[in-house]
Amino acid sequence: MLSLTPSFAAALGILRKLHSEGFEAYFAGGCVRDLLLGREPDDYDVATSATPDIVLDMFPRTFAVGAHFGVVLVSAEMDGTPTLTEVATFRSDGAYSDGRRPDVVRYTTSAEEDVQRRDFTINGLLLDPDRVDEKAGDLREAVLDYVGGLEDLDSSTIRAIGEPERRFEEDHLRLLRAVRFAARFRFAIEPRTQAAMRSLAHTVGDVSRERVRDELTRMLTEGRARRAFELLDATGLLVHVLPEVAKLKEVAQPPEFHPEGDVWIHTLMLLEQLEAGCPMTLAWGALLHDIGKPATYHAPSGPGDRIRFNGHVEVGVRIAADICRRLRFSNDETVQILTLVENHMRFGDVLRMKASTLKRFFRLERFPEHLALHRMDCMASHGHLGNYEFAKERYEATPEEEVRPVPLLTGRELIAAGYRPGAAFKEMLHAVEEAQLEGSIHTSEEAMALVRADFPLPVEGSAAE
Repeated sequence: MLSLTPSFAAALGILRKLHSEGFEAYFAGGCVRDLLLGREPDDYDVATSATPDIVLDMFPRTFAVGAHFGVVLVSAEMDGTPTLTEVATFRSDGAYSDGRRPDVVRYTTSAEEDVQRRDFTINGLLLDPDRVDEKAGDLREAVLDYVGGLEDLDSSTIRAIGEPERRFEEDHLRLLRAVRFAARFRFAIEPRTQAAMRSLAHTVGDVSRERVRDELTRMLTEGRARRAFELLDATGLLVHVLPEVAKLKEVAQPPEFHPEGDVWIHTLMLLEQLEAGCPMTLAWGALLHDIGKPATYHAPSGPGDRIRFNGHVEVGVRIAADICRRLRFSNDETVQILTLVENHMRFGDVLRMKASTLKRFFRLERFPEHLALHRMDCMASHGHLGNYEFAKERYEATPEEEVRPVPLLTGRELIAAGYRPGAAFKEMLHAVEEAQLEGSIHTSEEAMALVRADFPLPVEGSAAE
């Protein structure tokens, strides 16, 4: 049923105001689909016969963000919560020469004509909430369905409206959206729609890199990442959006460490473990953690040898950096993704690390993401979690002040003790911090004694002076 969230209340008020002025108006698109699937919509969009100039005049706070395409944002505040509702005029689009926006927009008073330009049947449904019978508990009586969307919801099908080729030629991003919706809802892609996707897969290269990045990130963080990437592969899109990932297929791994199979299967098994709402950097780190393996594959040299990937981490960091640059990730996002790739093999040494080395390992930004990636890596291969459990227990048990202790000495104190500033200062302070992290010194006096023992001052008048 309908829930009175601020965004719903705001959209309902807009719709009723339009009705009161004699215009048709409906909830449209994804919010209707989600309501019918029993999901809470993120937001509510309104489609109306009122033209943008009328909408702009009718509401006190509006933004003509896409008025050329019939779209106006209406701002309101509901119970202290600010809301923005997209209000779009019924329209019929002309050709899409840039594969993204219509060259010509013609407004129409026909709701049926409007939905014909939309992407998929499950997104082409209209709903008049005032016609919902709350007692009957069925939204369908209030739905206008001109494209067979209700039937496709019932059969769990992603189907392009009208001619699939035309829909994808209008907006090439729809190729990726079809994959994302199919994965998110666990729907199948209708055969004609999928055939059109395969034939037009190359056109996804015309989509802006930012839009591609955002769609892929949604696929990775909606809880159905494995299915999404299987569909990207099945539709021929993967080789065009992430050719480096496509190269993971059929790259064999040593069965004693990877009984699951090749690098592609291993990566899919990591993606399968990503939960909805997981950090996007963790998701991309999981996807790219072994991206350097195809380029560093070495077959066994003889009996007793095994498949090796010497230097795959270093190579992987370079490839991942290229991907992040190409898809225009922010600097912070790029640093975290590359750090995950760079450090994912270090967990193999945690049982042998000195206390100081382990604590420095814990200093990595967002270390829980490193833990999560390692756990997924293990579960997608040999399944042994001993190193993970050890690292997790130590990380959670070690106070922050032991991981990043207050320095016992500074350069100023070294100068006061008679040492001349120079390159040796870094070595001295590192030695003090090392001993402090190991727990062998605890005071400034002990730190200075260590420095004097390991870095004695030159004797006055000596040649060293």
